Amino acid sequence: MQDDKTTIANSASFALASKVKDYFQLIKFTLSFMVVFSTVVSFLIAPNELQYVRSKVISVLLLFVGGMFVTGSANAINQVLEKSTDAMMKRTAKRPVASGRMSVSEATVFAVLAGIAGVFILWYWFNYQCAFLGLFSLLLYGFVYTPLKKINSVAVLVGAIPGALPCLIGWVAATGDFSIGGWVLFGIQFLWQFPHFWAIAWLAHQDYTTAGFKLLPGDKGPTKFTALQTIIYSAMMIPFGLLPYFTGLTDTGARGIITMAVLFICNSWMVYVSILLFKNMDIKSAKKVMFSSYFYLMIVLLALFVGKA
Repeated sequence: MQDDKTTIANSASFALASKVKDYFQLIKFTLSFMVVFSTVVSFLIAPNELQYVRSKVISVLLLFVGGMFVTGSANAINQVLEKSTDAMMKRTAKRPVASGRMSVSEATVFAVLAGIAGVFILWYWFNYQCAFLGLFSLLLYGFVYTPLKKINSVAVLVGAIPGALPCLIGWVAATGDFSIGGWVLFGIQFLWQFPHFWAIAWLAHQDYTTAGFKLLPGDKGPTKFTALQTIIYSAMMIPFGLLPYFTGLTDTGARGIITMAVLFICNSWMVYVSILLFKNMDIKSAKKVMFSSYFYLMIVLLALFVGKA
């Protein structure tokens, strides 16, 4: 009898752990965390937080939770709409909806409830402006970018907008306005996404082609043209990286100068690895661009936080 109870308890624990793991995969937890990280850091960078943002610690926690709900909802919608195509690709075939471990109705209910909860938190605790941005980002990613991926590579441009809006959401949550600092942060993350995503699309080109996705510039897959576009957008990040200093986003003294030096080095490195991709045209170079982009975003955001005005 005791063995039976133990077996039942172990089975229940395993089922619960499996369900939690499925939901983590549904919301693409690592991706969502990185997105919300940029929201929180932008909130902390913003000057003169609104008086009604009562406690910074509580506000950061609620911004994180609200952001995770909104982002998780968008990712759940993405997996519902791409169930069949996810099942075709090796790297996505084991996702909960694509594999059949989670029903479309369950994922849809979660997406709706999470989206409502996230937008409500942003509205109630912060302001309606950042709540609107959150809703707009969710809808643009879920219902425009997702289906557009099969139609035209302009989907990358469209997807870069909800990908960069988290920075603006964090800024607006803190300030209640759309001042220049928020747009500078938006622009930095907007431009970053092109070399980042094209490197991923380069590596996953075969899978994406099988699923019918058109995500690389041009119609011939990973080419010199793709690598050249990566260089161009990486190069655009260099002058844009100077804007935080000249728009008053960073300190005008030593901290600000050091911050700009860090951004210049990071942006120059992205240009360098993009040039290597153009020169070598291989998987190794594409991986270098991809991994560099991950570190880039974290370093740049933290540098801006340390050097803020």
